[in-house]
Amino acid sequence: MQYDVLIIGGGHNGLVCAAYLARAGRRVLVLEARHIAGGAAVTEEFHPGFRNSVAAYTVSLLHPQVIRDLRLAEHGLRIVGRPMSNFVPLDPASANTAKNSSGSASTSASKSDGSLNALCIGPNLEDTVRDVARFSRKDAEALPRYYAMLDLLADELRKWILKAPPDPNAGIGGIVDTLKAGLTLRKLPIDSQRDLIELFGRSAGEMLDDWFETDALKAALGFDSIVGAFASPYSPGSAYVQLHHCFGEVNGKKGAWGHAIGGMGAITQAMARECARLGVTVRLNAKVARVITRAGRATGVVLDGGEEMFARTIAANVGPKLLFNQLIDAGDLPPVFVTRMQRFKTGSGVLRMNVALTELPDFCGLGTQQQAHHGAGIILAPSLGYMHRAYEDARATGMSAQPVVEVLIPSTLDDSLAPKGQHVASLFCQSFAPKLPLKAGTQSDARSRTDSIAAAGESWDDARERAADLVIDTVTCFAPNFKRSVIARQVLTPLDLERSFGLTDGDIFHGRLSLEQLFASRPMLGYANYRTPVKGLYLCGAGAHPGGGVTGAPGHNAAQAILRDHRHRS
Repeated sequence: MQYDVLIIGGGHNGLVCAAYLARAGRRVLVLEARHIAGGAAVTEEFHPGFRNSVAAYTVSLLHPQVIRDLRLAEHGLRIVGRPMSNFVPLDPASANTAKNSSGSASTSASKSDGSLNALCIGPNLEDTVRDVARFSRKDAEALPRYYAMLDLLADELRKWILKAPPDPNAGIGGIVDTLKAGLTLRKLPIDSQRDLIELFGRSAGEMLDDWFETDALKAALGFDSIVGAFASPYSPGSAYVQLHHCFGEVNGKKGAWGHAIGGMGAITQAMARECARLGVTVRLNAKVARVITRAGRATGVVLDGGEEMFARTIAANVGPKLLFNQLIDAGDLPPVFVTRMQRFKTGSGVLRMNVALTELPDFCGLGTQQQAHHGAGIILAPSLGYMHRAYEDARATGMSAQPVVEVLIPSTLDDSLAPKGQHVASLFCQSFAPKLPLKAGTQSDARSRTDSIAAAGESWDDARERAADLVIDTVTCFAPNFKRSVIARQVLTPLDLERSFGLTDGDIFHGRLSLEQLFASRPMLGYANYRTPVKGLYLCGAGAHPGGGVTGAPGHNAAQAILRDHRHRS
């Protein structure tokens, strides 16, 4: 069959792009390298009887319009909200006192007086304010204003999620679009304009220090600023990364996070069913080795085994660095473009683990009986300083002796994932360098264990199990029964994420979410409209606007660009 569009990569954005193109009557082929469609958003069994979301692990950013247009609910997708948004146990080493960044003590709930030695976020603002007031009345009063500020800016930026960014270099139309964008932002109150500039330019740590005094609160709010960023919360631009995670919603509740029953694979399998209904062909175990070009135009691909396949248009649901540095001959690209793509920044600093548990973790002495906090995002990083030290150590030595870990236990919301009475947990671990250092370093923190330092010349294959042990030990510091409850584990280092899912340097966003790689500069200024320097070749993955996360937006937007160009060529 002669296809109109061939899509490289059957991750969620590739499936979304395929569905929109097929709805418009195009004949579409999706080529997926793995044995299952879904890319990094898949659910698989990792131990007999235990299933979990393998890489991507939680729902919020999936766009409501994509859910509606692809009829995902009709195809069986069901998303449930968390009973509590986040739960932050305090550092076991400082259980009775939390200090702010200036070193002064702030009142902390402690087990000695019978109150909870943790901060609870949600499920509602009133609940959060009430809990924050245990630590600081000042912070409790400021928190609603802070959320209102973020919500207003997130609402403004949501308007651009399903649109191509304006390109001032694209003739009169591009100039007009750029002026419209500027006028839209000018409608914001002047204080909100100032807030927006700060969010793009400042660090999350600085901003949160200005707003609040309680370490646990700043940690809960600042965690999103380092997710997939391999950065400190005090790195410039990290405030935007935090805002990026505020765009989503669950069942109409803005900013909420939830769980897809059946795991993240339930999302992509629902997408695949819609693609099948529309006549899309999805071919598995079909890894693309090279894009074929003729006279400056993409015309097909070569698979790993040498098979050639051709189509009128090629759309790539892979990262820009992988596409332009490995799948395209450099001679088909402008030299300046090649140079800049070589400098395109990737690397999330993420290690992913899935563990099978005999019982629930006992955090803060609350026991192993299921409670609301077991269904929350459990953030094991009690302060921004903890996060900063973890990043600095990982930069120096490859991995931190005290990594940042978010624990999700989806089996508390979804009993299809584990045998009755047992559980699965997702461990989303920050502070693991994309590549281990060529030379061994020394930990800057005197409390760090020397066995966490990578040896000179080690690869992640050498260090995988040691890193996993480190994560298990870290969680056990906060939940003493955790280590003995683990009966199986699946470990994905940055190298594993690259090999298994094509995520260059293990980058879960296909590229850093920094100012020079955002909006009209994603992946590069002049090429943010999903088109590339090679005619007929489009970018439909997270390396395009609006960036990473399971959103479906890049796939949607790329499909619209392809259809516009098809109409113009007809």
